[in-house]
Amino acid sequence: MTRTSPLPLAVRAFREPQCLTGLTPAEWQLLLRQCSKANLDARLYYLLRQRGELAAIPPQARELLEWVHVIAERHAQAVHWEVRQILAALRGTRGPLILLKGAAYTTAQLPSGLGRLYSDIDILVDEALLPDVETALMLHGWHATHHDAYDQRYYREWMHELPPMQHIHRQTAIDVHHAILPRTAPAHPDPQQLRAGAVAVPGMDGVYVLAPEDMVLHSATHLFFDGECDHGLRDLVDLDALLRHFSGRPGFWEGLATRAVQLQLTRPLFYALRYTERLLGTPLPPQAAAAREVGRPNPVLLALMDRLYQRALMPVHASCDDRWSGTARFMIYLRGNWLRMPPLLLARHLFHKAFLSPKDKAASEAETELDRP
Repeated sequence: MTRTSPLPLAVRAFREPQCLTGLTPAEWQLLLRQCSKANLDARLYYLLRQRGELAAIPPQARELLEWVHVIAERHAQAVHWEVRQILAALRGTRGPLILLKGAAYTTAQLPSGLGRLYSDIDILVDEALLPDVETALMLHGWHATHHDAYDQRYYREWMHELPPMQHIHRQTAIDVHHAILPRTAPAHPDPQQLRAGAVAVPGMDGVYVLAPEDMVLHSATHLFFDGECDHGLRDLVDLDALLRHFSGRPGFWEGLATRAVQLQLTRPLFYALRYTERLLGTPLPPQAAAAREVGRPNPVLLALMDRLYQRALMPVHASCDDRWSGTARFMIYLRGNWLRMPPLLLARHLFHKAFLSPKDKAASEAETELDRP
């Protein structure tokens, strides 16, 4: 991809890992700051370990990465333990426990799970089972974190998930999805197809993850339908790892193209393949052309998206920015909201969040203060 400045070190590290041992101590300091902003420092540790090059980097950088590795290992252990708690809580409900995104990568022991840090665990359940699932989780200590009446309506009527839940003792968070896109989005991937294609995790009875093609499509959808790109490079590195891992599976690319059409996700798949290849050098075989080209936008739109994403996908760090980076992130944010809701509903939602919700929050806090002895 054409850029007005060289690729940031955090991108080069995953695109050209052979460059890492030649970096100066000052470059290592900058690389670690960029990776920290992108939530990729633990992934960098595993990249160096896989290449057998940890001993070849400056001692200060190695020490920091080893500390990050300890944190990542604790995260992975916590995810496995938390998944077992969720599984136990939902044992009485019908249907499998299907993990999404980072928890799925870690539990299924995929390369994209190495060094992955988490703020929550995402699961996918049948919409018909939402009341039973929510009740079961509440009985086992999880509670909703959004108590505002408008937020409750926002999630339950328009979104693809319940309001986020947090455990009252462990403070761990869980997002319960019944689909992968909001009800109000223009695309409507059939969640029943996703659930039907889910595959069991070996050694974890009752735990499932999405099929390889669906896992790639969900990762692409999460990145290119969302308006938040703070960890966009991490998500792109996830996609790169998934594509490299599944690429050798017989029929993967043909199945990916077919599945993208079935699930109405050809456009996010196009962007995923375009930017993983251009930014991270993801090797795409000839069979990938069919999966990519069916979702190609018109030339004018594509030129605009290239200019936006080549900035928005960079780490949010001063060394990665140019004068248009803030504008690019803001436009991606607007695009993400535009894709989630039709115009009138979006305008109403933004007005409420900007002007009414702060007043409701202030009034609630004042009432709480008056109730205190």
